[in-house]
Amino acid sequence: MIWVIIAVVLTGHFGVAQEDEHWVPLFNGENFDGFTKLNGTAKYHVEEGQMVGVSETGTPNTFMATEKMYGDFILEFEVRVDARLNSGVQIRSNSIPSYRNGRVHGYQVEIDPSSRAYSGGIYDEARRGWIYPLSRNPKGRAAFNTGGWNAYRVEAIGPSIRVWINGVNTANLIDDMTAEGFIGFQVHGIGDNKDKEGAEVRWRNIRISTTNLDRHRWEMDPDVVEINLIPNTLSNQEIRRGWRMLWDGKTSEGWVGAKIDEFPQKGWTMKDGELIVESSGGAESRNGGDIITKDKFSDFELSFEFNITEGANSGVKYFVDPNLNKGTGSAIGLEYQVLDDKKHPDAKKGVSGNRTVASLYDLIPAHNLSVPSRSKPFNGVGNWNRGRILVKGNHVEHWLNGFKVLEYERRTPAFRALVAYSKYKDWPNFGEWDEGHILLQDHGDRVAFRSIKVREF
Repeated sequence: MIWVIIAVVLTGHFGVAQEDEHWVPLFNGENFDGFTKLNGTAKYHVEEGQMVGVSETGTPNTFMATEKMYGDFILEFEVRVDARLNSGVQIRSNSIPSYRNGRVHGYQVEIDPSSRAYSGGIYDEARRGWIYPLSRNPKGRAAFNTGGWNAYRVEAIGPSIRVWINGVNTANLIDDMTAEGFIGFQVHGIGDNKDKEGAEVRWRNIRISTTNLDRHRWEMDPDVVEINLIPNTLSNQEIRRGWRMLWDGKTSEGWVGAKIDEFPQKGWTMKDGELIVESSGGAESRNGGDIITKDKFSDFELSFEFNITEGANSGVKYFVDPNLNKGTGSAIGLEYQVLDDKKHPDAKKGVSGNRTVASLYDLIPAHNLSVPSRSKPFNGVGNWNRGRILVKGNHVEHWLNGFKVLEYERRTPAFRALVAYSKYKDWPNFGEWDEGHILLQDHGDRVAFRSIKVREF
């Protein structure tokens, strides 16, 4: 019996040793050997084995970056940050002279003690901005312990980047823009705000694994959405959840002209994974014309990306009935507006901005509902923007780049009142049909679409 107990104890300890042996300290707890400070002048020091960064005025973001580059890895660390200070940890990031004079850029795992509570989200520093905000993960937003120590786990394996805080899954991202780079610990710039000067962020128990990573991966929380930014692809998780490509990235299969029985012979091109409506001088539906899906949809979630040229106008319509308007102009349906708000005159028409980008055209203006203190999250002309339309029964939402920008209820007195004072007032039961096509609009300006995918409920 004694030998059995000893064997069990030894086996247990050996198992723990095997579990821990794949970890390597990333920071030695004594000095900054193997690290280089980049971009800013904020001070770092070592105290009680901890890496300590201290904010100061008059400097941009500062990063204590590893000299070694990392591709696939699992990173763990603990962090405690002053509630006055924002911070983050860069992964797969770079600083090269040819990119903005050496500006640090790449994936950042957010440390956000503010009321926004986006800790554990993924921000693309000096590039695309927020690519995984926590606007759709309330459980993740509650995971961070403001004022205390927080345990982070970051898994970057192939195109998959997943994050946990205190054991709670906060982000599941699929993206392949950067495969390798340094790891950097950020002291966020505070401008000239003297009230934030001297605020500290502390890291400890920083360790990394680069071997046998699949064996040590954690399971993602099935309730936490996976965001896939690889163009025109579906992840295994998306397929399991019922997503399908609405445009295959190459052909016109599944699409026809809104007023003809085939795909337009001109005005639309497909090149390099982009579905492009060509410029024709800004005339609405006068060149190739609108295109619609062959299928009809009722309850659905639609995801798409769009890239507009300067001064461009277009839209994504849903619940479209192509039989309503056989004359000139666009087919009739509810519209997610696609527009250059700064340069196209339509942005100043309508009521209270209800013709601006991501708005329900001529009915409801788009605002940042996820973070009301922030502006509408448009990535700008010439950059890809992510749209999302969610329809469940009468409830409809518009999202832009991961942030909710409007929601409404169809078939209600409030909705009907909006329609009555809009350009749609003469169309009976506008927006209240049980099902309809999805439409991409030809408004005579060059706009590109990609990653158009849908799932039905």
